[in-house]
Amino acid sequence: MRNFMNKISLVFVGIIAGVMVSLNFSAIADKEIKQELQTLPIEELRTFSQVFGRIKSDYVEPVEDKKLITEAINGMLVGLDPHSAFLDSEEYKELQIGTQGEFGGLGIQVTMEDGLVKVISPIEDTPAYRAGIKTGDLIIKIDDTAVKGMTLNDAIKRMRGKPDTSIALTIIREGEAEPLIFTLVRDVIKIESVKSKLIEPGYAYVRITQFQERTGENLAEAITKLYSESKVPMKGMVLDLRNDPGGLLNSAVAVSAAFLPSNALVVYTEGRTNDAKMQLRANPEYYLRSTGRDFLAGLPQSIKTIPMITLVNGGSASASEIVAGALQDYKRSIIMGSQTFGKGSVQTILPLSNNTAIKLTTARYYTPNGQSIQAKGITPDILDEDTDNNSRLLREVDLNRHLNNNQEESTGKKSTLKKKGTESSKESKNKTNKKPINHEPMEFGSSDDQLLTKAINHLKSMSQKSKHKTAKATKG
Repeated sequence: MRNFMNKISLVFVGIIAGVMVSLNFSAIADKEIKQELQTLPIEELRTFSQVFGRIKSDYVEPVEDKKLITEAINGMLVGLDPHSAFLDSEEYKELQIGTQGEFGGLGIQVTMEDGLVKVISPIEDTPAYRAGIKTGDLIIKIDDTAVKGMTLNDAIKRMRGKPDTSIALTIIREGEAEPLIFTLVRDVIKIESVKSKLIEPGYAYVRITQFQERTGENLAEAITKLYSESKVPMKGMVLDLRNDPGGLLNSAVAVSAAFLPSNALVVYTEGRTNDAKMQLRANPEYYLRSTGRDFLAGLPQSIKTIPMITLVNGGSASASEIVAGALQDYKRSIIMGSQTFGKGSVQTILPLSNNTAIKLTTARYYTPNGQSIQAKGITPDILDEDTDNNSRLLREVDLNRHLNNNQEESTGKKSTLKKKGTESSKESKNKTNKKPINHEPMEFGSSDDQLLTKAINHLKSMSQKSKHKTAKATKG
């Protein structure tokens, strides 16, 4: 039996080596990484083949080869960081649909931590958001099935389903003595990417819920409408990126370009391959998805100069942080709210055979001034965590296997965000006793939105100070 297993191991290692060389031959030539793949980890591949053989011969039930290999691929990617993943044909298709702003499900961004599903952010105007699911919630059961032991993809598949069907989520929430049970009804999720309104004449409010294919165009339409509705010249604008989990990179560039000077650097990326090194600027070639009309060309000129405040919180991630970082570095907008999520890594979708793909982390994002967003986030100019009811302490830095901030590694400095986000249980209990947790989601942009009220008052104060300086200069 042992000789047989050894033979199987050697054959399996040979097959793997041959397949890897054949599949990667052209990629090696193109990307100039020959030296990286000249030596294969033979001992580790032998161990892998031995485990494969043992499962095939000794596991309590027969297992198909396809399942074992697929799970091995899943394990390879999941073990890298929280954002790399294997996408089967169904998941790959839903990812493509999701970027267009319509998909089925509950409407939550999730990750896996300690074998449980952790909520990164509920998406606004979805069943999860309306039910009161919050950032930081831990899902321990889906219907009657425990999450422990599932992969993230398995859990997501269970939460998806036909519209109008019910699902029960059992959740552990910080500050709650007992698990909470939420019964939700699945829906076709249609996300309104851009929302806008006049708070009062001269003061506009624009909220971006997610960065989709048409977000830049929708923003341009919203700005044009706001200017036409205001009976007085525009005095200030609030851009709301709270609980915006991100989305498409080119849409983030488009939103930034609406407010920044032409050709200004918005974000750059650094990775191991040449393809992963990019500089994206406030220029149509970086945000138009096809050769068409520049939807930002007809915007009022004052949109580049009017006083502006951008609202962020712990649910502002990825593309949201790119926009906030660019506006902050150019001093184009005051950033107000709480520390952002810190998701500063680039995921590239790499299509494979059979309509599958891998989502692979290939680079880090940097703001125009060279600050890495990864595991750190954007620090607001005006820190205000008291009114941040919808954002908990969860950040990228709290996720298992998160990619480190390489700037902190090179300087030897450690992020203090972990300390803020991982209080002792005693401190946590004291805070919980002082302030009961609100289960009802606060509607951003409503009359109850305290941070928005503070932002408008700050804009008015800036306007008064500007008038005072002008009057003083004229008098002098």
